[in-house]
Amino acid sequence: MNVHGQPRTTLRCGFWDHWVPAGNGALRELCAEWGQRERVDVQVDFITSSGRQNILTIAAQAQSRSGHDILSFPTWYPAAYADQLVPVDDVMARLTAKYGRVADAAEYLAKRDGKWIAVPAVSGTQMKPCLGRIDQLREHAGLDVRAMWPAEDRAGPGADAWNWDAFLVAAEKCHAAGVPFGLPMSNFSDSVDWVGCLFSSFGASMLDEDGKPTVRNNPKLLAAVEYLVKLMKFVPNDVWAWDDAANNRAIQGGRSALIFNPPSAWAVARRDNMAGHDQQWTFPMPSGPEGRFVPYLPYFWGIWNFSRNQTAAKGLLEFLSQRESADKQTSTSAGYDIPPFLSMNDFNVWKTEGPPVGVVYNYPLKPHHNAKTAVAFAPAPPEIAVQAYNQGLNTGLIARISQGGQTIDQALAWAERELRAFARG
Repeated sequence: MNVHGQPRTTLRCGFWDHWVPAGNGALRELCAEWGQRERVDVQVDFITSSGRQNILTIAAQAQSRSGHDILSFPTWYPAAYADQLVPVDDVMARLTAKYGRVADAAEYLAKRDGKWIAVPAVSGTQMKPCLGRIDQLREHAGLDVRAMWPAEDRAGPGADAWNWDAFLVAAEKCHAAGVPFGLPMSNFSDSVDWVGCLFSSFGASMLDEDGKPTVRNNPKLLAAVEYLVKLMKFVPNDVWAWDDAANNRAIQGGRSALIFNPPSAWAVARRDNMAGHDQQWTFPMPSGPEGRFVPYLPYFWGIWNFSRNQTAAKGLLEFLSQRESADKQTSTSAGYDIPPFLSMNDFNVWKTEGPPVGVVYNYPLKPHHNAKTAVAFAPAPPEIAVQAYNQGLNTGLIARISQGGQTIDQALAWAERELRAFARG
């Protein structure tokens, strides 16, 4: 009962079970702080993504129209359940007025018909820039990535030449030295994300804003495919079967000089005192003809429209999105969690984490990166893009050429047929 003798409101939250255990603790503490202040009993459950348990939970609650008031939704799932989520335009209007705009990719995924259907989350949202070995890249490729991209708000010598052409040269040299870049090419998210990012930097969209294929007579797509076919000659032979942990193990074991990954690979190497963990450094993706993009894999917080406590739910999500709350979530996850608001990409944790100190400084977007977030198969409507994403159509296209012996024209014709099938539903 509250001080007025009325029953206290109960708010049930199902959050993503963080890979960094302290991340769960931060959310629990924040919810308890807000609940005590607002006289709301906040019940918090953490739902694992292992075995797709979080996806199964979303589906079960949507079908039964019962469960949590607030639920964490992975990248594509707000759009999939848009008709069962409470619009949060009021919350996002106040937050954007205070903190400025969110990352482009977050807005693309969290808005439907011009309305915000979910709040871009801090907890669980990641980017996948370059994570490289300082020593191996310097010795074998002649790249001093720590000097190019220091833990400061500036780019260093050589950063302006960090493009996909330079990347190809470095990949060839490291391959010859026995530490090939660990670039997965399966249909797991790490694979689809980095290839989608490369496509974006070439301006090589495979679908337009209406979801129609843009494969035929697309010179930008052809250029990106031709580049990837060249690059695939300098990666480990088994990347076509790599899951999302294989690239982590490759750099942790000293077998790869570079991967595309959030700080989790480094954090685990530090925790377990693996050899070379103090030689890892995070730095931006290479740029392409259309600019520099970074793979973005966000989470969202959504409110079911069958929730009986929608006002309280909005209040909690607005509190969790405040700068102080976001800072706590990011700091306790060793810098893993990326806040959606670009104005928050200056938290102190990214300056102080190490060794080496500053290892994750360039993990969030910084103004001097001149980069944007990218989601594979954007700008197609999410309900169409997600089908291409889940099937790994971009990596499958390259596999048909590099592994299957098809010509580029044959593989592109296959991709166009698949995309047309998605568009038809």
